[in-house]
Amino acid sequence: EQLLINFPEHRNRFVLVQLAEPSRQGLDAYAEVRRRVRAAAERINQRFGSSEYCPILLLEGHHSQATINLFLRGADICYVGSLHDGMNLVGKEFVRARNDERGVLVLSNFTGAARQLTDAVLINPLDAGGCAAALNLALTMDEGEQRARMRRMRRAVASSDAHRWAATVLQDAIDARPVQTMMPFRTAYSTTSAVL
Repeated sequence: EQLLINFPEHRNRFVLVQLAEPSRQGLDAYAEVRRRVRAAAERINQRFGSSEYCPILLLEGHHSQATINLFLRGADICYVGSLHDGMNLVGKEFVRARNDERGVLVLSNFTGAARQLTDAVLINPLDAGGCAAALNLALTMDEGEQRARMRRMRRAVASSDAHRWAATVLQDAIDARPVQTMMPFRTAYSTTSAVL
């Protein structure tokens, strides 16, 4: 909504597609969030939409991985506005899907992925004006800059696969063990390995 207010040139041109996977439907808090999201989408569509233009498409339901990949490949922007999240793999999925090296990732700085995907346009999702400016930047970014950013992010994602993550976790666990317990364990293990 703030994008369409602050940057009216995107009206009738910008469409936000939200693939909304049902989650925890039996919990009242989730039902309330779902109600609020639907109400906001309706309000924005009524305010800025027309018989030929719908600024927000809320697609609720289960979506196959093939369908999700089509949206990731077809989108000009992937917007991840999480307020609190661990890694958030959606941004990485977008980057992996973009072998055409196009598109812009707009990523909340509250996600773990923001530390790795520094070529994303980083946002504070609590700042509506800042998010609108970031979306405008993403929508007007030239193709050369898109490609340069996407190449760097694709290299970062490719170098951090599940195998590297597991090796890092194991190494961190080894490094965290106190030295005094490691030596007796190694000695005992090496002297009794045939028995084990």
